[in-house]
Order: sequence, then structure tokens, then C-alpha cells
Amino acid sequence: MKKFLALGLAAAAFLPLPALAEYPEKPVEFVVPWPPGDLEDVLTRMIADAFQAEYGVPAAVVNKPGGGGGPFPGAIDVANAPADGYTVGSFVIGVPVVGPQTGIPELNPDPFEPIGIFLTYPFVIAAAKSAPYQTMQELAEYAQDNDVALGHFGSFLTPTKVTFALARTMGFEFGSEAAFDALDCNTLASGDADVINTTLQLILPCLDDVNVLASIGSQRISLTPDSPTVSELAPDLNVALWNGLFVRKEVPQEARDKIAAVAQKVMASDAARDLSAQTGALIYWQDGGASAAQIASDIETMARINKMLGE
Repeated sequence: MKKFLALGLAAAAFLPLPALAEYPEKPVEFVVPWPPGDLEDVLTRMIADAFQAEYGVPAAVVNKPGGGGGPFPGAIDVANAPADGYTVGSFVIGVPVVGPQTGIPELNPDPFEPIGIFLTYPFVIAAAKSAPYQTMQELAEYAQDNDVALGHFGSFLTPTKVTFALARTMGFEFGSEAAFDALDCNTLASGDADVINTTLQLILPCLDDVNVLASIGSQRISLTPDSPTVSELAPDLNVALWNGLFVRKEVPQEARDKIAAVAQKVMASDAARDLSAQTGALIYWQDGGASAAQIASDIETMARINKMLGE
């Protein structure tokens, strides 16, 4: 009996194994934790469309705004999804840099790794042209005797913290602040906020009626070349605001490579170059290793900013 059992096992060893499914074999979902319309949404839709065309499976963007909670509710959805490459996060800097410090269990420790970074936002601090201040210096003087309301995407997010730190460096505090899912022309026109912290894309339709007081990052925006950068006003606050593709750490390399190949091709396309020229955004492809190094550097910068804010 033992002899027949051994022969059976030996024969089974030569039988062909079931073929492993090649990625992708089912729909892929790209989660954008903001409302439709801004740069990360537009570019992620371009990636999804190209992925669908390349691999012949449905690929779609799902917008999951956080209702004043920034990108974290959407990031939680990606963290809770299977680690199989079929749920991809399109995340801003705040998810890997701030997320692990928010006290959200799903984000601490950081469950994600970058596939690559593809966008640096033309992120700005802006006010209506009719406001009684035209520059950050004038805002600082005005705020000494007047309450100024700041609108932002979340008080714990990188651009908001940079704005708070800049105000403190310039000797003032905002009188009040509030989070919005969208910060655009209507926010200023309605008086919901006096100053907004937003992407230039959202205020392009009314740019003639808006003053860009400063841009966040180290490079001036091509569409607002006369507006200084935050790093010009306060060199210690030099941090850029970017967006990239992220997956859970357990996602297979095959899936990452195929997503990255499509994204890199999209960022080098004529459509991406045109979008960059129209919006002032920096559009490029930075691979996973370089993106991980960028995140480590940004964590150090934000630690310095948090210390400045007493956090």
C-alpha cells in the first residue's frame, strides 16, 4: 500500500499546476479622495483610461471625498481593500506623511507604498482682489487688528500646516479657519472664507478677480510668476505638494509594474504636457524608489513645521 501511495505522489509531482491568473483579470479601481475636477482627478482619469485600453479590463476612478476629513476616509477604503492591485489610491502628500499621526488605526503604521509620484500642484494661498491686502506682508499687517477667516481642505493637511506656519513666521494668526471639500471661486465670492488654501486649478475661472498671495513649494507657478513662493518668504517651510499612486505594501510587484508603466506613459503624453501648460502644474513620473525617498524627506520637513506649530 505504501508503495502505491509513493508512486501516486511521485506521479502527481509531474502533473501541470493550475495556471496563476495574470494581472489584471478584473476591473481596477483608482480611488481619488477628493471631488471630481481637480488635477489629481483629471490625471488619474487619464491613467485609468490608458490602463483600460492597454490591458482590456474596465478601469475607473472612484471619487470618495472626506467631508472636511481631507483624504483620509478615501485612504481608509484603500487600506481595507484586498492587497491584490485592484484598488489603487491616488493620494496627496498628507496620506503617507500625516496619516500615520492622525490616530486612525487603518493608517498607522503606514500600510502603503508608492508606485510613483506624478504631480506637483500649483497650490496657492489666495484672496479676492477686493480684499484690503494684496500681499502676504499686507495680510500680516491687516490681521493684527482684524479677524481673517482661512478656508482649507483640512487643518491636519500639509498645505494648511504650511499656511499656519507661514502666518506664525510673519507674526499673525488667522481669526478662524474651516475645512471645505471644494475651495474655488464661489468660496471667496460668497464670503465663506477671506483667504483660501487651494490649487490654482480651482480658481482659474476667476483668476482675474483673485490675488495669489503666495504659492506653496520652491518654484513659482508659471501662470502667476509675480507671486512669491512660501519658501521665498520662509525658507524653512520649503515643502512641495504632490500626488502619487499608492497600493498596500503586500501588492505583488507585477501589478505595481503594470500600473507604473501605464502611468509613466501618460505623464509623458502630449495631453499631460498641455495640461501642465494650461494649469501651471508640474507633471512628471517619479518611480517608487525615488518617491519613497521624497516621502522620507518630507516627513523630516513636516516634523520641523509641527514643532514650530507646537504640535
